[in-house]
Amino acid sequence: MNATLPDPNRPMRELLDEFPSARRSLFAAFHIGGCQSCAFSEDDSLAEVCRQHDLDLQTVSQTILQSHEEEKELLLSPLDLKGKLDSGESLTLVDTRTREEHDAVKITPSLLMTENTLATLSAENPDQHIVLYDHSGKSVLDHVSWFRGHGLKNTHALAGGIDAYAREADQSVPRYRLEMD
Repeated sequence: MNATLPDPNRPMRELLDEFPSARRSLFAAFHIGGCQSCAFSEDDSLAEVCRQHDLDLQTVSQTILQSHEEEKELLLSPLDLKGKLDSGESLTLVDTRTREEHDAVKITPSLLMTENTLATLSAENPDQHIVLYDHSGKSVLDHVSWFRGHGLKNTHALAGGIDAYAREADQSVPRYRLEMD
């Protein structure tokens, strides 16, 4: 593995920023953070969360790191996406944001994810390369997992979302801020 284990004394808020997959991996492996009975405060450190749930810190840290390394394989950088689009590579770009956001600002060409999107994409070619994006890259990996779980195994996520794409790859795409970011 390339990265180092998470610092057990940093607040969970910082850890979740550095290791975005941590929330999913903590819930999947240890049932931590997914519901009210197993919630944690983002002000708590990883060491505190492990003590609260009677878990081995080393095992939890390794699980977070492994999940982080695995999820990096699902990410496509903004510059890589721009290169693929510019070269005419065959891929389907799917926007997972709201219709209002999509109508206001989008990466061209992209489809808006609707109820019919998955069915249409599955029926066309389940082996096609699909790239999903959201605003900041915070929730798109959940969508990638959903698509892959429905047979679309060549689905990836745009790292950092449309905001990173606008900053790093195509400054003609307007940037905007969401109140919840």
